[in-house]
Amino acid sequence: MPGKGLEDVIAAQTSLSDIDGKMGRLFYVGYDIHDLAPNCSFEECIFLLHNLHLPSKAELDGLNEQLTGERQISPFIEDLMPVMARQASPMSMLRTTVSAMSAHDPDGWDNSSEADYRKAIRLIARIPTVIAFYDQLRNGREVVRPNSKLSHAANFLWMLTGEEPDAEDASVLDMCLVLHADHTMNASTFAARVCASTLSDIHSSIVAAIATLKGPLHGGANERVMEMLIEIQEPSRTEDYIKRRLASKDKIMGFGHRVYKTEDPRATHLRRMSEQMAQKRGDSRWYDISRKVEEVVMAEKGLYPNVDFFAASVYHYLNIPTDLFTPVFAASRVSGWSAHVREQHADNRLIRPESEYIGPRGRAWQPIEERG
Repeated sequence: MPGKGLEDVIAAQTSLSDIDGKMGRLFYVGYDIHDLAPNCSFEECIFLLHNLHLPSKAELDGLNEQLTGERQISPFIEDLMPVMARQASPMSMLRTTVSAMSAHDPDGWDNSSEADYRKAIRLIARIPTVIAFYDQLRNGREVVRPNSKLSHAANFLWMLTGEEPDAEDASVLDMCLVLHADHTMNASTFAARVCASTLSDIHSSIVAAIATLKGPLHGGANERVMEMLIEIQEPSRTEDYIKRRLASKDKIMGFGHRVYKTEDPRATHLRRMSEQMAQKRGDSRWYDISRKVEEVVMAEKGLYPNVDFFAASVYHYLNIPTDLFTPVFAASRVSGWSAHVREQHADNRLIRPESEYIGPRGRAWQPIEERG
């Protein structure tokens, strides 16, 4: 009998990513994440997930041209952004804005693989733009327009900060985007595929994924991690803080995983990047607290950090506001979500699991006058 929460249930066949939970390994289209993360650009990763092979130089140049050409948002969406900046939280903004993007997409409701690919490229290119516009507007600043001369990661940092990032910062964010790009049948990917299986459009499927990622048990953990690090403040306070939280049965965010029985392979790279950024910034506090939390949680609970834990300090060192951590996650994962939607549309069967009824049986109707 399947476990609660569909544990051990195979919901779909996919060529996109695979996990070996016992060994702590993650693969994109057959490539080990330990090989991809230090070598593969996010643009190459996008191409890999959507085409199932790494691009040639010409293919990568073509994709870069498509992405940079689609970064500008429509006047309709730009007019919406001040309202979102005043009224909406970051993930609510992203959910609503992606839904609104469908209104003026030139491919409309065409679910063909080619149309879905074009829509996927627009979504991947424009989500960083709406996140950056939102952040600038809510802080009373002028928006920073996309720079077509910069890579996807570097342009994202440029629009967020108004300053062209140095190569190291851009490289760190680029690797973060690669690490977050896909992760088999996680909750948001499953939501996207369920929506796509009804033959709904790709925008609706990505909205379903964003709405699912918004939940703190899925995408919000990295924000909670940073809030915890800020609350701890100093490495010397870490052990007492964590032990108090554990004694109170509070969950320590960023630890444990449904699939991995050892260290999440993405955490391996993010830990190293956190240390790298701490050294570069001349401020090791957030890295030092993170390592101490990791040490105490392992000693007390035997839990390994997952992707969210060290991502928090890395994003913080990149000067990304804490409440944008989950939208940044989405800016990466939309590459995987959209590839999954295309895969679902290509060989579709409506996803409709059974349920086990546990309610009362054999009840007889009573007129309202006879009910107690």
